[in-house]
Amino acid sequence: MSTERLAGRILITGDGGQVGDALKETLAPLAELFAPTLAELDFTDIASIRKIVRDYRPRWIVNAAAHTAVDKAESEPDLAIAINAEGPAVLAAEAKVLGAAMIHYSTDYVFDGSKKTPWLESDMPSPLNVYGESKLAGEVALATSGIPHVTFRTSWVYGATGKNFVRSILKLAREREHLKIVADQHGAPTWSFELARMTAHVIDDLERRAAQAQCSLHEAVHPLSGVYHATGSGQTTWYGFTEQSIADLQKLKPAMKLASVEPITTAEYPTPAKRPLNSLLDCSKLDRVFGWRMPDWRDSLASVVAELDRLGEF
Repeated sequence: MSTERLAGRILITGDGGQVGDALKETLAPLAELFAPTLAELDFTDIASIRKIVRDYRPRWIVNAAAHTAVDKAESEPDLAIAINAEGPAVLAAEAKVLGAAMIHYSTDYVFDGSKKTPWLESDMPSPLNVYGESKLAGEVALATSGIPHVTFRTSWVYGATGKNFVRSILKLAREREHLKIVADQHGAPTWSFELARMTAHVIDDLERRAAQAQCSLHEAVHPLSGVYHATGSGQTTWYGFTEQSIADLQKLKPAMKLASVEPITTAEYPTPAKRPLNSLLDCSKLDRVFGWRMPDWRDSLASVVAELDRLGEF
């Protein structure tokens, strides 16, 4: 889509984060972008959020700002709620005044992990930790705002930049001889760039629907508003994710000495925040409505490890 066809601007929050940075690349062909820095947009300050939106007057708000430190959220719940729930609520209120649409990201951690099969969007959330509770509150804020919106629940996000599991585990694998990794939590790793690429596709799709129907953005998006699951295809555990990450690096660096990996249970690795044992999300609705299916997580992971190598990480 050209900038002429998208008659408006896109505001991206979460500058410096994995998803926020990827969005700046994938959304650039669609429209003029504004991604305020953390100094410009303080997500703990309602006045700061309002000023940014009112000054910029976007057609779309893509909210990638989040408090994602799951364990730290247990000891700083007010901060997690401010960023993950109150911030999105303010964005939604401002979007309603402008007639803007909104994209928002949530998490697999809104579920308690008790289900044996992948979670559907219609399943009842029941978070086990403060992080999940705060993200669920953000979902509810959008759902009750009345604005046209799409909330993407995703999981185990990683990439070639920022703090994430792959970069951390490959650093440990180079520093240690042996790693013990949880093997009874199941989920789907998701590359931040693929999440951002999917977001661009959905915005483009919704804009095309509005143009073809010769209706407002609100009329085009509102019937499709709601939650969509969006993760890498396939499934694994943190242990499997670790093994594959190390195997991909070993292919690139055959002579490099890397740690061996031992599977352990969640009970053997206690953390401040409880984690769901089953984080798998059923993403068929995303495919059905928007015709988009994420690549297999192993293919994405190989691309990220190769990118880290090109960037001199190893």
